[in-house]
Amino acid sequence: MLLAIDTGNTNTSFGVFEGAELVHHVRAESARNRTPDEYAVLVRQMLALRGVEASSIDAAIIASVVPTLTPTMVELVRRGFGTTPLVVGPGIKTGISILYEDPRAVGADRIVNAVAAHAWVGEPDKGVIVVDFGTATTFDCVTPNGDYLGGVIAPGIKISAEALFARAARLHPVDVQRPERVVGRNPVQSMQSGIVFGYAGLVDGLCDRLRDELDYPCRVVATGGLARLIAPETRAIEAVDDNLTLTGLRIIHERNQRVRG
Repeated sequence: MLLAIDTGNTNTSFGVFEGAELVHHVRAESARNRTPDEYAVLVRQMLALRGVEASSIDAAIIASVVPTLTPTMVELVRRGFGTTPLVVGPGIKTGISILYEDPRAVGADRIVNAVAAHAWVGEPDKGVIVVDFGTATTFDCVTPNGDYLGGVIAPGIKISAEALFARAARLHPVDVQRPERVVGRNPVQSMQSGIVFGYAGLVDGLCDRLRDELDYPCRVVATGGLARLIAPETRAIEAVDDNLTLTGLRIIHERNQRVRG
């Protein structure tokens, strides 16, 4: 079995693949002060609750956007599962070209998402835009050839809301959920409207601008924690894939295994 690890700024996802099928998926906080041994115990226990024995994991791959946690995740795999993981970065075969001015400046998760999204489109004349609702909200453009072109980084929904609550003395934290109407009749409804419908408008506006700038048709897929909340309120997003990053990690691992084989 393959253990795929996606380490983000807020959470780390651990996916277990049996062949092409994601059979288990667990999540933990991306705690910078947690040791490799603590992570190893935590992940082994979470997988054991789902009937996955540590000995059944014979390969692993990591994508991390938290440099201080990358060595921790590598050691977690070595100590907890007795294997050395692949780490997405220079020297790893992704199967796509990175057309960013400085390829090293692109987050590993954005490259992994591009790989999975290109496979999802499966049409040689269409590109794809990936909208990832993470700590930041990112928009990544992939050409019909599967090349990573670049994109947009906007403040994430939760950190934007937290900034609003922190700076406005009379506004208090609210649950991020869809209100019944756009016109709020109280502060809670008004803030929920601004957060949900405001971000839906941001998504549609940026996707329209990206499509206008690109010289090929593009499909749009979303992923990330709040994708299923925002996507139904947009015109642009066609599909939501909660496991897009994990799928991309599996594809990249397979490509590197073929090269080594």
